[in-house]
Amino acid sequence: MKETENVSRRKFLGATATASAAITFPHVLNAQKARSETVRFGLVGCGGRGTGAATQILNSQHNTKLVAMADAYIDKVDGAHKRVARTHEKKVDVPQDMKFAGFDAYKKLMEQDLDLVVLATSPGFRPLHFENAVNKGLHVFMEKPVGVDGPGIRRVLAANEIAKKKNLLVAVGLQRHHEPQYQETIKRLQDGAIGDINYMRAFWNGGGVWTRGRQADQTELQYQMRNWYYFNWLCGDHITEQHIHNLDVINWLKDGFPVEANGQGGREVRGNSANDGDAKNHGEIFDHHFVEYKYADGSRLYSQCRHIKGCFNSVSEHAYGSKGESDIGRSTIFGKDDSAWRFSGKRLGGHQQEQLDLIDALAKGEIYNEGDYGAKSTLTSILGRYATYSGKTVTWDQAMNNKIQLCPDLDNLTWDSDAPIQPNQDGHYSAAVPGKSRVV
Repeated sequence: MKETENVSRRKFLGATATASAAITFPHVLNAQKARSETVRFGLVGCGGRGTGAATQILNSQHNTKLVAMADAYIDKVDGAHKRVARTHEKKVDVPQDMKFAGFDAYKKLMEQDLDLVVLATSPGFRPLHFENAVNKGLHVFMEKPVGVDGPGIRRVLAANEIAKKKNLLVAVGLQRHHEPQYQETIKRLQDGAIGDINYMRAFWNGGGVWTRGRQADQTELQYQMRNWYYFNWLCGDHITEQHIHNLDVINWLKDGFPVEANGQGGREVRGNSANDGDAKNHGEIFDHHFVEYKYADGSRLYSQCRHIKGCFNSVSEHAYGSKGESDIGRSTIFGKDDSAWRFSGKRLGGHQQEQLDLIDALAKGEIYNEGDYGAKSTLTSILGRYATYSGKTVTWDQAMNNKIQLCPDLDNLTWDSDAPIQPNQDGHYSAAVPGKSRVV
C-alpha cells in the first residue's frame, strides 16, 4: 500500500500525542486503557534477537499482530515465523506473500499496511533501514547498535530529526533504561548518593560468541553475511555490538557523552592460528579492547571488553565517588560511612519490558524518542574502536565527523556485489594495526 493509505491506519498511534525529548516508561500495563485498535507490525531481521523482540511485542496485553517479515534469507524468515507462531498463533498473520527476502526485502515490507517496524538485522544496515522507515512514517523499534561508523551515526541522527517532526515513536534496544533497578540506582547516584563521581569502570568480558564456518557453495558476500559478527561493516566489532550496553549506562549516569578516548587492543587469539585453529572464521575484529574515556568534567571511564576463553569474566558497570561506590548492575551503593543501599523493588527483565513499554505508549498515544541517545551511545562504542584500532587519542568530534564509511555503497548492495573486504590468499583478513592503521 502507498504511504498515504497507511497514514489513516496509524492515526490512533500518536497523531494527537505530544512529542517530547523527556522519556517516561510506564512499567505496569493498564489493560482497561488498552484501545480496541490493533498495532500491526513487521519484522526486518529474523535472527534470534528479532524473533525475541517480535515474541515480546506479542506478549503485550494490548492488541498486537505480526503481519510481515523480512530478512536477507528466506530460510531465516520461515524459521522465525514458526518459532513466533508456536507461542502466539492467533497473533501471527504472515501469509507467504508477506514474507520477503533479499537485500531489498526491507523496502517491500515497509510498503505494507503497518504501524510499527522492528529493525533487527546486523547493525551495519540499521541507518539505511531506519531512514527508510522514518520516510514511510512508521514507528520504529531498532536494536542496538544503530550503526557501525561515523557516517552511519550521522545518518541516523538526521533521520531521527525527521522522526521527531513526524511525531514517530523511536525505541532503541538499550533495555537497561527500562529496568526499575537501573532507573533507581542511576537516580540515586545522580542525586549524590556517593558524592562527586571521580571515575567509572565498565566490563563486557566473556568467552566470545558463535562462529559459522564457510560453506563450499558460498560467495564471499554470502559467507560474510552469515558470519556477520566478525566483519566491521556489518557488526562494528564486539566493543560496539555488545559493550555498547555498559558504555550506555555510564553515559546515562553522566548525562552526557565522552569528549575523547585512548586505548589499546588486538587479536591475541583470533589473529594467531597457533592458538586458534578457527582464526579464519574470526574475520577482522579484535578479541580484546581496553579504553580510557574522558568526560567533559574530567572524570574517566575505564572500559574493558574481551572475547577470550579462560579469562576474568564480567558484564557490569561501577561508579566510584567521594563518599562511596556503586555496583550499578547489582543495584547496590556502599558509603564510606558504612551505610549501604540495595534495590528492594521488583526486578524486571529489560528485553521484555522495553517492548511492553513501547506498545503501552503507542496504545495510549504517548510518543517518546530514544533515537538520539541510542545513536550517541553507539558512537561512544565506535569512538572506543577508533582509539584501539589506531592506538591514538581520538576525540568525539573526530569520531562524529569521520568520513570513512565501512561499506560505501550499502544502499545498492545485491547478491552479485563484491564483499567490502576480501581475504588474502591464505583466507585471512587484514585487521587493524595500532600505530599504523588510519581509521579517522
